[in-house]
Amino acid sequence: MPLKLAFKASERPEAQQACERLKTRYGSSDSPDVVVALGGDGFLLECLHEHLNDSVPIFGMNRGSVGFLLNEYGEDDLVQRIHAAERTLIHPLRMRATNRDGESFEALALNEVSLLRQTHQSAKLKIYVDDKVRLEELICDGCMLATPAGSTAYNLSAHGPILPLTAQALALTPISAFRPRRWRGAVLPHTKRVRFEVLEGDKRPVSASADTFEVRHVRDVQIEECRDMSATILFDAGKGFDERVLAEMFTA
Repeated sequence: MPLKLAFKASERPEAQQACERLKTRYGSSDSPDVVVALGGDGFLLECLHEHLNDSVPIFGMNRGSVGFLLNEYGEDDLVQRIHAAERTLIHPLRMRATNRDGESFEALALNEVSLLRQTHQSAKLKIYVDDKVRLEELICDGCMLATPAGSTAYNLSAHGPILPLTAQALALTPISAFRPRRWRGAVLPHTKRVRFEVLEGDKRPVSASADTFEVRHVRDVQIEECRDMSATILFDAGKGFDERVLAEMFTA
């Protein structure tokens, strides 16, 4: 049977134009075997969120400004590329956040869950791992828990470790830590649950974001990997996620 494709594009003009050309050339199905996403990493994340647990893989092509998770753009031999592509399974993080009014929020993150100070005041956070206090007080701009897929994004910019997908680990990374100044974070087994308690929240308000979903004035944030949900991303043969991670590790 021929491969049924659907094409989705970000709002960037070059992505929209490419989408129309590809639809004309390959057709576009309402019940695709593969979704081809055209844009940047942010748009790819949107598509992955949309197709969590529906078994439809995403093949991204770069028509944006950032493209670590995307394949090179090319209109020729697209079906052959997809047939030969390497599959990578990504499990999201589940964030459960409670704000100062006692309201609870839940969201999924494929990149990271990040806590950030809302004002000029530094954040003060207490960190628990599996209900055990591991850091009594972190004074910082923020802190994040990143997946392997997200370890090359915001986490890397905050000097966190790059994680191969096969590591089955999560990166706990501080953002501009002031005290303890020497703490650089931790690499945790993917089965661990992390909880952040916001200290002095009225004076030092903190927001929490799961990818693009944000909660303001949080008091308590709990995060764990969601093993019963997954998304599948396709990479060109020989250019899979682990190869990209290795290349990034040896980039000056």
